[in-house]
Amino acid sequence: MIMLGQFNQALSGTIGPCLLVMSLSVLLTVGEGRNRPASRRWRAIGVAIGLAAAVVFAILRGTAILNRRSTVNLPTLILGVILDVALIAVIVRSRSIVGRWRRTSASRVSVDEMGDASVRRARLWMNVANGVAAADIAVTIFFAMPDVILQLTNFVDTGDSPFTSDMLLRALGFLLGIGMTLIVAVVFHTLRTPDIRRAFTAAALIVAILQLVMHATELFSLLMNMMILVLHGPAFRVLILLHNHELWMTYAQALAFLIPAVASIIIGLRTTPNGCRLPGDAAIPPLNEAGVRARIAFRRRAVAAGAWSMAAAIALTALLAWGTYELNKQPVISEPEEYSLVDGVATIPFSQVEDGHLHRFAYTAADGTEMRFIIILKNGGAYGVGLDACETCGDAGYYEQDGKIICKRCDVAINLATIGFKGGCNPIPFPYQVDDGAIIIHAADLDALSAHFQ
Repeated sequence: MIMLGQFNQALSGTIGPCLLVMSLSVLLTVGEGRNRPASRRWRAIGVAIGLAAAVVFAILRGTAILNRRSTVNLPTLILGVILDVALIAVIVRSRSIVGRWRRTSASRVSVDEMGDASVRRARLWMNVANGVAAADIAVTIFFAMPDVILQLTNFVDTGDSPFTSDMLLRALGFLLGIGMTLIVAVVFHTLRTPDIRRAFTAAALIVAILQLVMHATELFSLLMNMMILVLHGPAFRVLILLHNHELWMTYAQALAFLIPAVASIIIGLRTTPNGCRLPGDAAIPPLNEAGVRARIAFRRRAVAAGAWSMAAAIALTALLAWGTYELNKQPVISEPEEYSLVDGVATIPFSQVEDGHLHRFAYTAADGTEMRFIIILKNGGAYGVGLDACETCGDAGYYEQDGKIICKRCDVAINLATIGFKGGCNPIPFPYQVDDGAIIIHAADLDALSAHFQ
């Protein structure tokens, strides 16, 4: 579960920005030679700026130098929404923008020599498209990555050695989440063939639109939290609906690439070795031997790219859904055990609680309040006794998982040695006695603490 938590958070936090970068690397690729590195450099700059800013922001948050994220997130989200809208326009026009750039770049005559305004416009719009893409990449990474980076601070529990099995599991889960994101993006990138350009553009457009919706949802939520904006009625219900289903939008971003995946498989299966289509299609002149081999290779690549992309999209969505389900699954709480209660004195023999596991007991206070208390044998041989409640989280209670006692509300693992002492998220202690191989608890001591369960 420790490893799964890190994996799920790293995967869900990075998949959106990664799919965005991958999509733009396909749609705004302008060819070979000096043009392609120039287009790639725009995206590299956007990624570098976004990551650098995210690292700095994460450090400021982690060290509590910056304790109000809204001062940074508000302008970031406003800029992000504006850039998302511009990016959608770029994606819609990407084929035209890139086509014009290729035609003008094919000329060996400079713009000054030609004096052609259309050449200048083509190159200007290509640079504008790359600039919008780079800026949107930077803002998207800057907003999404700080929470992922701050996961690194959770690798080691406070007071524990930095080299533990839990730390290794967390690090492994984190790296697997990042690795899964990169693998999926690389697989989807194989769908870049021009034959399915429209299908790929549709998938990229879905990714950008969902990104706009998520950024707008976060923006309006932040405006409401800061009391800058107040929504009522249908608008408020729509905002809550979108906010509660952000993970579903992440699923949709990945599943959008089923569109070009299916298109790739179809076009591959429709391609025959002799260069002709299936019956009813327009005839294509017969090809020579080299052409036949090329079409066979194209068929294999198209089918393989589509099949692997479908598998990647479904696997990523299934892993995210399963991980979310497991992490949000309510822990199993043990049923209260029976014990002897005679004349206001509860007696619990050592033999009932000496196995080192959490034991829960129920008690009805004099005022009718239903209470719970727990007992566990600690490592030093002493018993930890306290209410199944704490000062911080109230009567949420505790459960045992992998040998640890964990608060059900805040998910904090309780140090066994501190159970029976006041403070923090520890069970609220109360007086008890040890006599003749049993733990003796007076009901009056429990009655005095009934307010913690009301």
